Amino acid sequence: MDQYADLKDAPPLAQNGDAKEHLRLWLRLLKTSRRIEAVLRDRLRTEFDTTLPRFDVLAALARFEDGLKMSALSEVLRVSNGNVTGIVDRLVEDGLVARVKVPGDRRASLVHLTDAGKTEFARQATAHEAWIAELLGEISPEDAAHLSAQLDALSAPEAP
Repeated sequence: MDQYADLKDAPPLAQNGDAKEHLRLWLRLLKTSRRIEAVLRDRLRTEFDTTLPRFDVLAALARFEDGLKMSALSEVLRVSNGNVTGIVDRLVEDGLVARVKVPGDRRASLVHLTDAGKTEFARQATAHEAWIAELLGEISPEDAAHLSAQLDALSAPEAP
């Protein structure tokens, strides 16, 4: 049995000031990310009657004009195939996305934006860009570039 099964019996966290600052930073990153995501979800719903996952699928497909296999789309979005399948099914029903069979592979299909999907994504992306500019407007372009570089370093494969 784990000797600290009840967390109240666990030893206190390190009193190291650097560790505390890193913890505060992590909590601020989470809070900020969640707040921005909540605003984006709300605005996509109210202004476009869509969801953030649907927008993310359209955005991913917009980057790959030749389309993507479902497995590749899942990888790009970092979600399971099951999550993507339902979203793509609804986007196909709405005429924004099409599936095309991959020659020589009976089980695989490519997913790509239709012309209507390209048009709709362009509308949503324009609004999305404006919302992000509004939400992050207090950060200078120089500070944004610096912060992006620091976050890139944290998300690098060799990062702990």
